[in-house]
Amino acid sequence: MSFELRMLTWSVVLGLFQVILAAQFSTLQRGVSWNIGPRDEPVQPLKGVGGRLERASRNFLETFPFFAAAVLIAEATDRTGVLTWWGVQLYFWGRVVYLPIYALGVPGVRSAVWLIATFGLVLVLAALI
Repeated sequence: MSFELRMLTWSVVLGLFQVILAAQFSTLQRGVSWNIGPRDEPVQPLKGVGGRLERASRNFLETFPFFAAAVLIAEATDRTGVLTWWGVQLYFWGRVVYLPIYALGVPGVRSAVWLIATFGLVLVLAALI
């Protein structure tokens, strides 16, 4: 398996971890009965760390499909190289750092880390163009 595909695999693991972590904090605030129920009624937004983890998870899910598609296209067209090597690392490690920064509510730094991860995605795309 190529380095890029390994990093894509670890990104899937990271995304799943974020979804599970956000769900746990959601259950802590809303209760088990809400979690196992039909969720038909509107609920208040999550507060504090739970809300930040939910937003971080959503943010990951907004960028991950583009990242996965770009990596898979690079692999399928044999366009991997220095740009994709750096790109997958910046994306993955940026997303790893993004999660605790967002959970802790660190303003400014969170946006800078997001830019680093997004720049990684742009590098993978640049390898395709």
